[in-house]
Amino acid sequence: MEGGDLCFPELNSSCHKQRRSPSFILLASVLLSVFSVLTAVLNLLLIISISHFRQLHTPTNLLLLSLGVADFFVGLLLLFQIPLLDGCWYLGDLMCVFYYIFMVTTTCASIGTMVLISVDRYVAICYPLHYPVKITPKRAGISVFLCWTCSFLYDILMMKDNFKQPGKFSSCSGDCVVRLSYVSQVVDQVVSFFLPITVIVVLYARVFAVAVSQGRAMRSHVAAVPRKTKVRVRKSEMKAAGTLGVVVFVFFVCLFPSYSASLSGQETVIDTFSAAFMFFLAFFNSCLNPIIYAFFYPWFRKSIKLIMTLGLLKADSRDANLM
Repeated sequence: MEGGDLCFPELNSSCHKQRRSPSFILLASVLLSVFSVLTAVLNLLLIISISHFRQLHTPTNLLLLSLGVADFFVGLLLLFQIPLLDGCWYLGDLMCVFYYIFMVTTTCASIGTMVLISVDRYVAICYPLHYPVKITPKRAGISVFLCWTCSFLYDILMMKDNFKQPGKFSSCSGDCVVRLSYVSQVVDQVVSFFLPITVIVVLYARVFAVAVSQGRAMRSHVAAVPRKTKVRVRKSEMKAAGTLGVVVFVFFVCLFPSYSASLSGQETVIDTFSAAFMFFLAFFNSCLNPIIYAFFYPWFRKSIKLIMTLGLLKADSRDANLM
């Protein structure tokens, strides 16, 4: 075996590089780089908007800020997949564990924030009179803090065996493998995927039912007005239903493959093509989140315009009217 075919030519225990054409590596590197930058930039715009403008400091937007921070880091972590295109991990066994912990923590925080957003929307639509009392900025901030803390502690607990002896499950130098017991994998799937998606689906189903009911009530009150107004109300219902459907469907499609693969007993390996594809698909959800949750809001488009035109540099920019 020639030295160029090994991850670490000076080590006899080195892993072999995966044989891939230069054109494939170049194309994959460009795509990963573009996607990573796009994900980071979209979420960074969301972070700057909510953090800077006082008018956007609402409980719902604090949850969107948490989602943006999680997805921003997910986008940056995607850059670490580029060196893995040749099948080699060059940062050492301990960094492999830290990388996986950081990646899973941000992903879990993103999922947990989506659950918090669904709860926020559920209370706002189903109990609008109680919303200002039940959902306050302080409670939203505490919920976000607990979401991130629990995500980190949960991941540390799940990865404790890999921490005790980094590289324990690696077959050679340059490999990056972390492994969970089958029981831990099952618990992980329930806690970090199936339970959150169940909560989200149930709450959004309730929100959708209430929205449809309110739409019917509105039509009953505008029965005497021209037909054009009725059509406008019906379009509003369809838009709300479509947005909620896209949120749940994209979340499920993007994350289900990686969780189902782990549940089937496969090893969690980040240097294989299939695992990289599943991670990429999961990361794709982080790129879509700011589009689904933020680009539908006019205030976000206005804030982007102010950011791009350097309107943030004005003395009174924090008090700008974006609504």
